[in-house]
Amino acid sequence: MGNPEQPPFHTPDNVSFSIDIGLPGQFPYTRGIQPTMYRGRPWTMRQYAGFGTAAESNRRYRYLLERGVMGLSVAFDLPTQLGYDSDHALARGEVGRVGVAIDSLEDMTTLFGGIPLDQVSTSMTINATALMLLAMYVAVGKRHGVNPGALAGTVQNDILKEYVARGTYIYPPRASLRIVTDIVSFCARAMPHFNPISISGYHIREAGSTATQEVAFTLADAIAYVEACLAAGLDVNAFGPRLSFFFNAHNDFLEEIAKFRAARRLWARIMRDRFGATSPRAQQLRFHTQTAGSTLTAQQPDNNIVRVALQALSAVLGGTQSLHCNGKDEALALPTEASATTALRTQQILLHESGVANTVDPAGGSYTIDERTSGIESAASALLDRIDALGGTLTAIETGYIQREIRESAYRTQQAIDSAAAVVVGVNRYTDDAGGPGASSEGRGAGVFAIDPAIEQAQIDRLRALRASRDADAWRRSLDVVEQAARGGDNLVPPVITAVEQHATVGEIADTLRRVFGEYQAAD
Repeated sequence: MGNPEQPPFHTPDNVSFSIDIGLPGQFPYTRGIQPTMYRGRPWTMRQYAGFGTAAESNRRYRYLLERGVMGLSVAFDLPTQLGYDSDHALARGEVGRVGVAIDSLEDMTTLFGGIPLDQVSTSMTINATALMLLAMYVAVGKRHGVNPGALAGTVQNDILKEYVARGTYIYPPRASLRIVTDIVSFCARAMPHFNPISISGYHIREAGSTATQEVAFTLADAIAYVEACLAAGLDVNAFGPRLSFFFNAHNDFLEEIAKFRAARRLWARIMRDRFGATSPRAQQLRFHTQTAGSTLTAQQPDNNIVRVALQALSAVLGGTQSLHCNGKDEALALPTEASATTALRTQQILLHESGVANTVDPAGGSYTIDERTSGIESAASALLDRIDALGGTLTAIETGYIQREIRESAYRTQQAIDSAAAVVVGVNRYTDDAGGPGASSEGRGAGVFAIDPAIEQAQIDRLRALRASRDADAWRRSLDVVEQAARGGDNLVPPVITAVEQHATVGEIADTLRRVFGEYQAAD
C-alpha cells in the first residue's frame, strides 16, 4: 500500500534540498563519513550474543568468530543490567535468560577466555552498570597482558534512553549523567580506541517511535551528553570523535536509507554550529545498526530472513559502520547456532555477492531518497526545537514529553496492524491455515533454543564460593574508596577497576552507589 503523504514519483522539480548533499567524506557527510566507504574498508560484522553462563557464551563467541564475525557484541542478563547479583531475590528466574550472567571479574575472565582482546573489537550492550562492566573488561585485558590503551570496542552507556524506552535504569537521571561523563573522560584519557558511549535510537524505535522520532530523540540524548561533557571541562574536539550511535533498521526500505543520511547530516550541523566542533571526526556521526527485532514474527518465522536481509541492505546503503542481523527465530527464543549463522551469512552475501559495496554511496542521486532525507531532517529539527523550548532533554524526560510521544506513535502503529491497514505478511494477511505462533517447519518447541534452568543454581554456587575465598579486608576497603569517590568529585572508573580486581561483584558496587545516589522511580 502506498503512502498517501508521498508523491508517486520525484523529479528535479519537486525535490527540495535543504543542504547540498556534497561528496562522500565531506561535510555534511550525507553520503558517508569516508571518501571510499566500503571500497576502502567493509563494515564490521557483529552478532549480538550472550546467554546462560560465561562459559556457554564463550563457546558461542568462538563459534561465531570461526565463521567470520569481525567483532563481538555482548548481551547481558537482566540482573546484570539492573545491578543485582545472581543470588538476589529479584534475580530469581532471570539468571542467564536474555543474556549472559556476569557477577564478578572471574565470570568476565571466563567470558573472554582464549579471545585475543588486542585483535577483536567488543561491543557491550550495558547501561546502568556500564561502569562495572567496562572496569571488568579493562581488568580482563590486564590479565591477558593487554594495556587499556590497546582495547577497542564500545560500551553502550546510554542511560537517558533507558528512562524513555527500556527501563533498565538504577539511579536518577542527573546522577546517571555523572557516571556517563566519568566514563567518557576516562576513555578519552586512557582508552583512545574505545567508544565510551553508543547513543541508541534502536531502543527508541523498538518502543514504537517513528523514524523521525528515532532521529530526533537520539540526537536530543546526544546533545545532553555533549553538554554534560562540556560542563565537566572536556574538549568537544577531543571526546567528539569517540561518540558513537546505534540505530534501528526497520521495514520501510527507502525511509530507512533516508533516515541514516538525515541523522548524519543533522549531527554534523549540530556539532559544528551548536557546539563549535572544528575537527571533522568530531562532526561525523558513526553508527552501528541492528535489524529491527520488533518486526520479527512468531508466525511463519522463515519470512524473517527476508525482512532481515532488506533491513540490513538499507543499513549498508545508508552508510553504517557496523551491523548486526537478527536470527529468524528471535520472536520465539534466543537464536540457535544455525539461525545465527544464517544471519551472519546474510551480511557476507551483501558484502561479497550483491555488489553494493563496490560503489561509494550507490543510493546517491535518488530523487526520492534525497527528498525523504530532507523531510526527515526538517521534521527531526522541529522536534529538537520543541525539546529545547521545554528546557532541554532532561526536562523533556522528567516531564514525560518524550515518553508520551513514543507511546502515541506505538499506539497508532498497533492500531494499523490490528485493522490490517498496515500489512504484516503471515500475521494479518497471507496467514497459514494452521495459524498461531511458529506455524511452520520451525514451530515453538521444534528447533528453538532453550536455556537449561540448572545454570541459575550453578551460577549462584560459583558466586558464593568467590565471596568466601576473597580477601575480605581488601574487598571492603575497595568499596569504601568507590563510595568516597561517588560522594566527592573523583572519577569513578579507577576505583571501580580496583574494586572488581578485589572481587567486588556487580551487585555490591551497584549497592554502594545506591547508597550515595538513591534509586530512580518513574512518575508513571
